[in-house]
Amino acid sequence: MLLAKLAKGRALVLTPHPGEMARLAGIPVAEVQANRVEVARGFAQRLGVTLVLKGARTLIAHPDGRVAVNTSGNPGMAKGGSGDLLTGLIAGLLAQHPDELARAVEAAVYLHGLAADLAVRAADEHTLLATDSLAQLSSAFRFRATGPNGYLWLQGHPAEPLHGAAIERPRNDK
Repeated sequence: MLLAKLAKGRALVLTPHPGEMARLAGIPVAEVQANRVEVARGFAQRLGVTLVLKGARTLIAHPDGRVAVNTSGNPGMAKGGSGDLLTGLIAGLLAQHPDELARAVEAAVYLHGLAADLAVRAADEHTLLATDSLAQLSSAFRFRATGPNGYLWLQGHPAEPLHGAAIERPRNDK
């Protein structure tokens, strides 16, 4: 397969949604959805790629068989442009951290979803655009949950205040 040849000796990250994954794997979409972890893991291992299987609880499958499950993001992200934003984030973090492929991809996926979660706090996931998420990337990079258990559910909360969390902004002490 061409992808296996491309992956030889270099980092290759694929970001398919379930329909694209079905075409890549040669199986029905229903099978991808019914066996997301197994399909993603098997594909990544067979071809030696890092696979980001987008969807509810996006999966990041690594060539060594590890699979990370992302907990950020919302259904409003299933629109044109969102995948382009994700690909740009992955490329940017990989350019900065070329020796930390797994961490860079997992961080990009999480930050992408967190930016979208922050964006829907101010609007609605039905009208969310990729540019709304883009506008929240700075806040996503600076976000720190400060709740007692470290968890925070953003959706359903009013835009201000964030109960149990703070968004740290750089201080200008000069």
